Amino acid sequence: MRALVTGGASGIGAAAVRALAARGAHVIVADKDRAGAEALAAAVGGSSWVVDLLDPAALADDRLSEALAGVDILVNNAGIQHISPIQDFDPQDFRRIMSLMLEVPFLLIRAALPSMYAREFGRIINISSVHGLRASPFKSAYVTAKHGLEGLSKVTALEGGERGVTSNCINPGYVRTPLVEKQIADQARVHGIPEAEVLARIMLTESAIKRLVEPEEVAALVAWLADAESAMVTGASYTMDGGWSAR
Repeated sequence: MRALVTGGASGIGAAAVRALAARGAHVIVADKDRAGAEALAAAVGGSSWVVDLLDPAALADDRLSEALAGVDILVNNAGIQHISPIQDFDPQDFRRIMSLMLEVPFLLIRAALPSMYAREFGRIINISSVHGLRASPFKSAYVTAKHGLEGLSKVTALEGGERGVTSNCINPGYVRTPLVEKQIADQARVHGIPEAEVLARIMLTESAIKRLVEPEEVAALVAWLADAESAMVTGASYTMDGGWSAR
């Protein structure tokens, strides 16, 4: 099996790379962090694709066809965040988030599907979020992109079902990653509270389990969804949010 993980050099992506490699996949670590991608690829016996997914030249059809050639498992994980009230939200930041977290998964899925259809096997795994199912203030672009990703995943599932291709979303709450750690300062700023109070008062207030999700927990679900034993699971959204979305 051949897998590709975007944003694969750190956080959830790196954990997914390790989990898939442990199950025998050759994993392509796609990330703009050259050192991180190459080091992790070497550690797991995979390969790296050093790419800035916000660079239109990198997303040309010929480049994507080459990068996705023979890929059986595509993990759309790369993401960014910007926290701001809507009236102050820079439209350029909105477009950047929409591009990376919705348009790029579409383009990668589009490039991967022909060879998956030819082999009658494929696994599309989209790292969504509880924010693909619920909203929070000050995250208009992120919430919009994740809701869009949910729709894209379901359409992919319906189109790919008879061709051996499944498509699913994983919806974690706050995961212990650099992206979340950076949010602590931003959340403190927009809510006017000390950073030390952000986890309890903002991030974990809706969760029944009062801790961050670990990247390895998300990666375990990625590995299962990539396996043959999950062949009947498609068009689904798997929450891993400590009970947040149960409310």
